[in-house]
Amino acid sequence: MTFKAEYIWIDGTEPTAKLRSKTKILPTGAELPVWGFDGSSTNQAAGNASDCVLKPVFSCPDPIRGGADLLVLCEVLDTDMNPHPSNTRAQLVEVAERFTEQEPIFGIEQEYTFFEGDRPLGFPVGGFPAPQGGYYCGVGVDEIHGRDVVEAHLENCLTAGLGISGINAEVMPGQWEFQVGPLSPVEVADQLWIARWLLYRTAEDFKVSATLNPKPVKGDWNGAGAHTNFSTKAMRESYDAIITACEALGEGSKPLDHVKNYGAGIDDRLTGLHETAPWNEYSYGVSDRGASVRIPWQVEKDGKGYIEDRRPNANVDPYVVTRLMVDTCCTALEKAGQV
Repeated sequence: MTFKAEYIWIDGTEPTAKLRSKTKILPTGAELPVWGFDGSSTNQAAGNASDCVLKPVFSCPDPIRGGADLLVLCEVLDTDMNPHPSNTRAQLVEVAERFTEQEPIFGIEQEYTFFEGDRPLGFPVGGFPAPQGGYYCGVGVDEIHGRDVVEAHLENCLTAGLGISGINAEVMPGQWEFQVGPLSPVEVADQLWIARWLLYRTAEDFKVSATLNPKPVKGDWNGAGAHTNFSTKAMRESYDAIITACEALGEGSKPLDHVKNYGAGIDDRLTGLHETAPWNEYSYGVSDRGASVRIPWQVEKDGKGYIEDRRPNANVDPYVVTRLMVDTCCTALEKAGQV
């Protein structure tokens, strides 16, 4: 007897990496071995030294194939078994392990847009739908497009055992969101990548595509983000720690250091309009969706909780955004003695 293992990895395409995958047939009960691939075809190696290594780091049931089949997320290594330069997971693991005692957790809101051919799902051929207003969390065929794909994706994620915590229709027609978390930094990033792969794979069966483009339609239409909710043990116990984290994200060069790593095309989305702060300005505030970082009203009321960094693009690398937030906030909390 055998089972199918779908090996999934992040390639070296710039400025935004792509997901790749291929299938390995293994004997029932076998451990997941390291495997290889042609890095010259994924922007990860030259043709004269093309071999790269796939190291399994996370697996879950494959909801597409069913049975005993698995989805297997892999880190990419060089043939000397060191992390490949495109391997951002390895950098996150190092930082996350340094601050384990602070118990950082994340919830990431993944926005995306369905396309049918060259137009967003729900956009009429050669024109535009009604202006934004009724689409967000809407209902009815005049305002909602792609719900069948969304529901299938949700079921696939749940069957896979991923930490999906919700879905909703977003502000632009054909635009949706799912949330992953709360989970530890490495867990939330691993599971978000698998959920993205399942999104693309599920959409295949409905003959539509899903994009993480942060500004899929120019003009008076909302972009697509990956709002990143974050807390530590101290933040979940003290409002002072919430303020320390917010202040740390705005210190010195930190705002630009973060923004330049929050996804390609961020200046197209962070304009100061459509519920965003300008990309080159930093601010935080309670219940303010026009701020860089929002403190939910319930957090202020309770005097503890979490913060939401609203700047990351839909196409952000979750390994990068979680690493930057853990490093910046946990370092500041440690210095302040708020651990």
